[in-house]
Amino acid sequence: MTFEVIPAIDLRGGRCVRLFQGDYGRETAYSDDPVGVARRWESLGAPRLHVVDLDGAREGHPVNHGVMAAICAAVGIPV
Repeated sequence: MTFEVIPAIDLRGGRCVRLFQGDYGRETAYSDDPVGVARRWESLGAPRLHVVDLDGAREGHPVNHGVMAAICAAVGIPV
């Protein structure tokens, strides 16, 4: 059996974050540069990226569209 590891970038307020057990009140920010993080994953050999707009998921409409578009423009792998 084989599988593909796909790095995830969770966006909230334009930053890369991780929520503890999905709790928006328990957030850890990892970077203020999501484009840089995406480029780093690409340079490490990621075959694609999974990007989540946490603000958009919560509000029901895209919020971090500009950041997501910048990531898509900056990398040469599927997002």
